[in-house]
Amino acid sequence: MANDIESARKYRLTISCPDRVGIVSTVTQFLSAHNGWINEAHQFADTETCTFFMRYEVLADSLPFDLETLKAKFAPVAKEFDMQWQITDSSVKKRVLLMVSKEAHCLSDLLYRWRSGDMPFEIPCVLSNHDDLRPYVEFHDIPYIHLPVDKDNKEPHFRAIKEQIAAADADVIVLARYMQILPEDLCELYPSRIINIHHSFLPSFIGARPYHQAGVRGVKQIGATCHYVTSELDGGPIIEQDVHRVTHHNTTSDMVRIGKDVEKAVLARGLRYHIEDRVLVYGNKTVVFA
Repeated sequence: MANDIESARKYRLTISCPDRVGIVSTVTQFLSAHNGWINEAHQFADTETCTFFMRYEVLADSLPFDLETLKAKFAPVAKEFDMQWQITDSSVKKRVLLMVSKEAHCLSDLLYRWRSGDMPFEIPCVLSNHDDLRPYVEFHDIPYIHLPVDKDNKEPHFRAIKEQIAAADADVIVLARYMQILPEDLCELYPSRIINIHHSFLPSFIGARPYHQAGVRGVKQIGATCHYVTSELDGGPIIEQDVHRVTHHNTTSDMVRIGKDVEKAVLARGLRYHIEDRVLVYGNKTVVFA
């Protein structure tokens, strides 16, 4: 029975709203009234901002109507509590557009998880400012689009990226070690839909060559941060982080090697949370119902 529920189609309801009495009971009673089977339930109240957050998973087959009808019936409840909300269908795979430069470790890990079915999403294409990873991507029968960058005039490159993202109908864009800074207008076009992996434990060592910065400071742990991209360099809402211990014996090359394992694990977790609608953004912070 447990395996059947795990693989079953679900509707995912996520909510943020001003905190007040009755939110949980009202939402739960609404679903119960329609025989909705709640498979997973999470709530969090931020006492500093008086904001309430919720994520419910409901077995789709337990309800007597389809997704659009569910949304229509829930809308009055959402209006009553001034909710920001969405309901998604777990059977609809998100379209994940990957962007890379020359480093392959994060890309390789995500392609393995995609190919093995470990993470259910679609990859419409891979975009890169270099051609190095084309053979590996095309081995997986995924379109590889090379968009070179002129360091003296990057505007054509980013205009082409916008066109490719739109053509791919991407739900989320993942910078899997894409080593270019996105322009402000592109960041604003896809709020909370561009995910980056930064190879340090932010807010430490922002920008380029963070492992070298860490080596100079003699740190005792290195880390990686998965975050949403905003116009502030490496300053967007953080989704996931992790660290690994190092000592004075470790060279910068050691840190790069060790850090790659942390990076790919953190990016995979962060992307999984996003495609499962487990991340709620408010201000420059996130609530992650992992």
